[in-house]
Amino acid sequence: MSDTASVQSSEGGVMALPGAPSPSFARRVWRRFRGNRLGWRSLLLFGALMALSLAAELVSNDKPLLVRYQGQWYFPLVQAYPEKVFGGDFETETDYLDPFIRSRFAQPGNFALYPPNPYGANTINYFSQAPDPAPPSRQNWLGTDDRGRDLLARLIYGFRVSVLFGLALTAVGVLLGVAAGAVQGYFGGAVDLMAQRLIEIWSSMPELYLLIIFSAIFSPSIALLLALLSLFGWMSLSDYVRAEFLRNRQLDYVKSARALGMPSWQIVWRHILPNSLTPVVTFLPFRMSGAILALTSLDFLGLGVPPGTPSLGELLSQGKNNIDAWWISMATFCVLALTLLLLTLMGDALRDALDPRKAEL
Repeated sequence: MSDTASVQSSEGGVMALPGAPSPSFARRVWRRFRGNRLGWRSLLLFGALMALSLAAELVSNDKPLLVRYQGQWYFPLVQAYPEKVFGGDFETETDYLDPFIRSRFAQPGNFALYPPNPYGANTINYFSQAPDPAPPSRQNWLGTDDRGRDLLARLIYGFRVSVLFGLALTAVGVLLGVAAGAVQGYFGGAVDLMAQRLIEIWSSMPELYLLIIFSAIFSPSIALLLALLSLFGWMSLSDYVRAEFLRNRQLDYVKSARALGMPSWQIVWRHILPNSLTPVVTFLPFRMSGAILALTSLDFLGLGVPPGTPSLGELLSQGKNNIDAWWISMATFCVLALTLLLLTLMGDALRDALDPRKAEL
């Protein structure tokens, strides 16, 4: 389903050629996607979870959102205040979970507005009455990990890290995969043959061994991990784009554009690429699921994000090392399984919406 695009001929006339999908086609795809109840509801739920994680500091934090003390207003989220400001004895930053500080805020005329979950990702509950890892309680709704950190806060922040990493890795992989596949498919011949041999050689590199080597040489970081995984994550997508370009470049509208003298980059950008993006769009949710699983697996092995960074894989590793602390493995598994399930349902709905064999809704 392609709309028509105009091409300027050598005589100054305009010839109508198939080009990018029309807005009406996009609206039909959107209606079909919304008609899939599971996919649409999965998108809404995933968007809500993503919005919750992006606003994690407002939902789960060990600092109050707003403080009124002795007639003055304070905003601990944006500025650090020493303990002496609130009647303490030290110049260090205030511990807002300290019972003494809380008692000062409870005095008449003073108050502090805490987030629903008053713990940050790395906040240790020093006032827990159970040894760590502590089971779920009124203080820690999902319990604590083996270092006394609130499990709910770790899950919220870990979900954000995983999803943002998955989005970034998917975006980089799509850009590289589309570029490589477009070059191979459009030019073909020797260019395609040489590129295929190079991809075969590069794909034979042991990715896990490279990660182990680089993690031993460099200090672990999310940027390094993203760069290393991006070097290998584009190859599977490039095969689909290459196949689409090889098919579309033989169509009549491409031959007509060449005959009219249109530059190759314009043919690729305006005509072939928009009609070759169906497999790219269809695989986006599944590629993101793979990226999240890759990060979780590497964190589980200790090769992922830097120590201290909230991570679902690190929590799964804690659950393995603390079998009796069932709440760690249970909560982490539920979050990971729900995330992958939502992405899979969204991918299935998107694939059906782009399928030309599906009836018009």
